[in-house]
Amino acid sequence: MNWISSLLGNLNYPTIFFLMMLESTVIPVPSELVVSPAAYHAAAGNINIWLVILFSTLGADLGATINYVVSYFVGRPVVYRFANSKLGHLCLLNQQKVEKSEKYFYDHGMVATITGRLIPGIRHLISIPAGLAKMNYGKFLLYTTLGAGVWNCILAALGWYLHSIVGEDQLNDKIMEYGDYIKYFIIAVVCIAIVYFLLRNVSKKKKMNKEQ
Repeated sequence: MNWISSLLGNLNYPTIFFLMMLESTVIPVPSELVVSPAAYHAAAGNINIWLVILFSTLGADLGATINYVVSYFVGRPVVYRFANSKLGHLCLLNQQKVEKSEKYFYDHGMVATITGRLIPGIRHLISIPAGLAKMNYGKFLLYTTLGAGVWNCILAALGWYLHSIVGEDQLNDKIMEYGDYIKYFIIAVVCIAIVYFLLRNVSKKKKMNKEQ
């Protein structure tokens, strides 16, 4: 993966797009080490922060779409076979991880495509069960864009903030150090989102019952 390290050391808009596309498939590219460093350089005036978020999100959309389309057409047995293969293991993938993302998707419905994009370990795989379930692509793309957009904004905010307190030689270490805080924040956001959608569904059902 030396070529990935090389790309990480030369972050521009096409590179950001490409790496985030890979990150949203099954290639183990850490988005924290793409978006946050890019935002760090944006804070220094080298690139534009909004374009960093835009290209990161577009890349995530394309990568997620690849997962979705492949899963949609090849089906569960082939997906599992790949997950259990040597190539799948090289991508840090296994059947248990796919099953975990499927369970999350089926437990939370279509909203999982938004909230799942924020959860480590599920984020880059949530598009697989969406494809297996043959979820409407328009809704899938909308929810993926929203989830990926929120995640990229969080990472961009971290990189922008770190520019004011650490030198570039300490950047990656600090990003990993702040990882736990990001996880806590994400869990809070996901819980709020799930509660919101649950309450909205309950409200709709009550309204429909009254109308009947």
